[in-house]
Amino acid sequence: MYRPRVIPALLLKGLGLVKTVKFKNPRYIGDPINAVKIFNDLKADELVFLDIDASNENRTISLDFIKNVGYEANMPFSVGGGIKSINDIVKIINAGAEKVILNTSIFKNKSLINDAVNEFGSSTVVVSINVKKKFLRGKRIYIYGQKKYTGLDPVEYSKYIEQQGAGEIIINSIDNDGTMLGYDIDLIKEISSNVSIPVVALGGAGKLEDLTCAVNKGYASAVSAGSLFVYHGPRNAVLINYPSKKELLKLFNNENIS
Repeated sequence: MYRPRVIPALLLKGLGLVKTVKFKNPRYIGDPINAVKIFNDLKADELVFLDIDASNENRTISLDFIKNVGYEANMPFSVGGGIKSINDIVKIINAGAEKVILNTSIFKNKSLINDAVNEFGSSTVVVSINVKKKFLRGKRIYIYGQKKYTGLDPVEYSKYIEQQGAGEIIINSIDNDGTMLGYDIDLIKEISSNVSIPVVALGGAGKLEDLTCAVNKGYASAVSAGSLFVYHGPRNAVLINYPSKKELLKLFNNENIS
């Protein structure tokens, strides 16, 4: 039976695993390599790693870290953080990542998406869009996390990304990040309805039903989450978790989990 991919999104600060709320106040969660080992045992579909300081610090995500993940991970993984050039992408792919996630750098290097697609193929190139509601201006794109306002409309920019050849878009809601109150379904639906490439929902999932909502109501092709897979219980105790294959099949086929 078909079901969408379910992808833990893991944030890095330095070499530590952290979790944010609305892109602020990163909380240390633990060792990311240990998390990879647990997600291996839990048979996660794939993993996303985002270095939240890389662009602000004018560097790329650590190649040594990528190699260490590659040694441990039994699933595909993609990485983002400060990737600015084809040379960066070559090193990252050679280090073991299956996909690269571009964000801030493509606002400076307009040809990077297309150049990367021509070099590696569209399936290797993912673009992440950080979206936040701007007073009186609706939802707009931010870069450098949420430090710089671009003024760009996320739907129109998503169309541009598709035209450039990117294979996938991650829609990350700044307003919903870490709140565990659910995805921005309207945002996901609006973008999914305007592009034909896969759209991955990110930002706000707090329960398994949020995943199905993003797919069934937002038309997301895949779903990603951070807090949902690193926290447990009302006090947000740190516990790496991931639903079983059986749970996911039942969840996405409208069955009761028992």
